[in-house]
Amino acid sequence: MAHNNGLARTPQMGWNNWNSLGCDVSQDLLLDTSKVLLESGLRDVGYNYVVLDDCWQGERGADGYINYNKEKFPKGMKYISDELHDMGFKYGMYSSAGEMTCARFEGSLDHEVKDAESYASWGVDYLKYDNCFHMGRFGTPKITFDRYNAMSQAINATGRSMLYSLCNWGEDYVHTFGMSIANSWRISGDIYDHFNRPDDLCSCTDPRDPHCVAPGTHCSIMNIINKVAPYVDRGSPGGWNDLDMLEVGQGGMTDNEYVAHFSMWAALKSPLLIGADLRELTPRTLTILNNPAVIAVSQDPMGRSVARIRQDFNVKKDRYGQGEIQIWTGPLYPNDQLVVFLNAADEEMTITTDLNEIFVHEGPEGSAPHSKHEWDIYDLWADRMDERQAEKILNGDTQVFQKGWFNSTETSYKDALGRRDERLMGVKVAHVGPAQPELSVIVPRHSVKMFRMQDLSGAGPRYLLSKQEL
Repeated sequence: MAHNNGLARTPQMGWNNWNSLGCDVSQDLLLDTSKVLLESGLRDVGYNYVVLDDCWQGERGADGYINYNKEKFPKGMKYISDELHDMGFKYGMYSSAGEMTCARFEGSLDHEVKDAESYASWGVDYLKYDNCFHMGRFGTPKITFDRYNAMSQAINATGRSMLYSLCNWGEDYVHTFGMSIANSWRISGDIYDHFNRPDDLCSCTDPRDPHCVAPGTHCSIMNIINKVAPYVDRGSPGGWNDLDMLEVGQGGMTDNEYVAHFSMWAALKSPLLIGADLRELTPRTLTILNNPAVIAVSQDPMGRSVARIRQDFNVKKDRYGQGEIQIWTGPLYPNDQLVVFLNAADEEMTITTDLNEIFVHEGPEGSAPHSKHEWDIYDLWADRMDERQAEKILNGDTQVFQKGWFNSTETSYKDALGRRDERLMGVKVAHVGPAQPELSVIVPRHSVKMFRMQDLSGAGPRYLLSKQEL
């Protein structure tokens, strides 16, 4: 089973070309982007998969094996994987569980064994497997499971470990079976570079509706967040709810909205796949993508997503009729707690909670013992890199890294969290406890406040890691 293949013990991180470049793919694009990931320090904070999406294919040969486009990739796929591996990256590719891919190139349906053999021979480490042109083989969980399981079995038969990422848009209750065969599974239609705009192309009017059979595209950040809320607990080490690629840096949202987007994807344990064209990376975008205190939430070895404890629509609405506030919370390694205040109202909001609400999933009506503990509160965005430093990095100045910027290739997030590495802790801003249990924060419009709570009681970890995580 894919979730036992030793991969994705924390959500995968990397880059995928589709959101910004679509079919404009080439050998040079992959290698040039990899150099940016390396030189900007993004690889070292965890972005280690370089994933080539659709449009790489040539014709399928008479022998049944898929060919690649030799004009776009003159030295071949094995050359690309070798180059990426030499730079410390892992190589990802794309196909579809259909007769054609979404861009109408050769799909893998009924060719799973030979395509998997090709990927293995090319040194592929990751397969994104899409859902277009499936010849009507969907409509029940069993039908969809069988179609995707065929590729899972084919990959396993090659003997090469590949992270297997399902992209069936949340259809047929994939969150109920994805863990059985894959390392991640998409839970919604395709993401859209907008915070909360409703769009008919994202066809489910109620994002929580598990019966939606046409999830579509143009799904906003808030639509996807509300879609995953009822089953955040389905992800765990080895297999994750996939909220789709990051739109950070694409240009359709404000800085606050991108901070909220990135924060929620990390807190919900979605894979973090950058979707922007990194050859045009700006300093401000870099300072969102490289925040180690927030990435540490994504890469937390406990692998527990936040869960929503409050949703309030009694707020000012925007021109789309949208507006709400939410509070999310969940455990962090070794005995911390994460709290996220999400403001999707059309104005700045003061949001207040208390220890009884924060720990409601540990015991209702104030019965959780944690509400009796003392907690220091750390702001995970307070140490965001200064844009001037980010600009120096993009101009080739490596002094920032030499001064101690966090490097996960040298020290794992698990080890650094275990010894309370201050680079992952944020900045202390408050204290709560039984005598003063309320936490009240001002949250800008369309943004978040994200806090790590450190338990001062001396209690041990609330959740033991499995043998694979220890």
